[in-house]
Amino acid sequence: MMILLQRFRVYLRQILDPSDEQEREEDTVEAIRKGIVFRGTNLWVLIFATFIASLGLNTNSTAVIIGAMLISPLMGPIMGIGLGVGINDFELIKKAFRNLLIATIFSVLTSTLYFLLSPLNEARSELLARTTPTIYDVLIAFFGGMAGIVASSTKLKGNVIPGVAIATALMPPLCTAGFGLASGNLSYFFGAFYLFTINSVFIAVATTLGVRLMHFSKKKFMDKEREKKVHRIVYSIIFLTMVPSVYITYNMVKTNIFETNASRFIKNEFNFPNTLVVDRYVKTENPERRIEVSLIGKEISEEVIVSLKEKMLHYGLHDVPLVIHQGFGKEDTEMQNDVSNMLLQDYYMQNKQRIASQEEEISVLRERLNSYLLYDTIGHQVTPEVKILYPSVKSLAISRVIRNQVDSLRADTLYVAIVAFEQRLTEKEEYQFSAWLAARIGVKELKLIKE
Repeated sequence: MMILLQRFRVYLRQILDPSDEQEREEDTVEAIRKGIVFRGTNLWVLIFATFIASLGLNTNSTAVIIGAMLISPLMGPIMGIGLGVGINDFELIKKAFRNLLIATIFSVLTSTLYFLLSPLNEARSELLARTTPTIYDVLIAFFGGMAGIVASSTKLKGNVIPGVAIATALMPPLCTAGFGLASGNLSYFFGAFYLFTINSVFIAVATTLGVRLMHFSKKKFMDKEREKKVHRIVYSIIFLTMVPSVYITYNMVKTNIFETNASRFIKNEFNFPNTLVVDRYVKTENPERRIEVSLIGKEISEEVIVSLKEKMLHYGLHDVPLVIHQGFGKEDTEMQNDVSNMLLQDYYMQNKQRIASQEEEISVLRERLNSYLLYDTIGHQVTPEVKILYPSVKSLAISRVIRNQVDSLRADTLYVAIVAFEQRLTEKEEYQFSAWLAARIGVKELKLIKE
């Protein structure tokens, strides 16, 4: 057994070891250094990517947002900070941080300008998704950063870097922050900017960890106190970035559990034969947390309401007020009848519209079917006339086909007659027969095919 475990460990070490595919350390460091600087081309590309991402958020287009993330060069200085921390290069950290600050300012200003000019000022789902970061965003940024540094240090980079750019989503939060400034909504601004900070910090942390695990050569600090100070700053930033996201995630999970339990409670327990749930409202925030249910139909008794409140304990809904609105009891019969009539009328109108739509569809299908059946029977109808006027015709088949033009992709309808003659007709006789048959079946043009 021990031998098998040792062999398995050796096998795992072999398949997980990336050293065979690794670039020279100097090449990796140089490649990351080149991506740090934001001036000229890099800065213009960033501005254009910001405009594209803002358009995607404004129109709620996921594809456009993904395109902007692929174009954006924001990963460069963030990985530069992580590399600088990993190899103790304080000058590289300062240079990368300075360029990241420039990129951030230009991105936020560009997106703010766009949203100030845009006539569409509604916060869509793609934009709102970037305003409440959680611990999951921390994990995405961390593992994305790990994938990024591993890919950057190997010869076989493949499509990992573009994938990291999409997964970690650096550009959309900055554009959402710009939307927050343009619309005067500071909660959007701070939420989105915090998400960008999370992504940046943990991509850098993952880069640092990757560099350390791959044993990149470190620069020696002449001043040990300075080295300790840099490390303290880095660890403080990591801690301060992570703590709020953990708190937000805790509240999000707690809220989700509460909403799920409340929905299960209403679905399972509010099943009465002559009473219908017409509305439900679950308030999740403390101290006003409660469940409200509106009913129509036969009024449920106080004993049933007490029983429902006791059952809430089985769904984890401790100390949660249950408010039931009935309002259609015995004293309000007229109102109950009015509501019942309104529901019946609404149901009747929905069915009437559905039936009208189905009848229209049936009519269209019937017309289409008749047009096909016509050519199944028309040959049989004209056969006696053909026999008298053109005795040399041996057999006749008439059909309608769709002809597709290969060069223009245009389609048209073609009417075809397949005819077998007992004796060969002259060209003039064939033309006369074709013209007569086209007029007889009521088409402008007919293609004659001789068997």
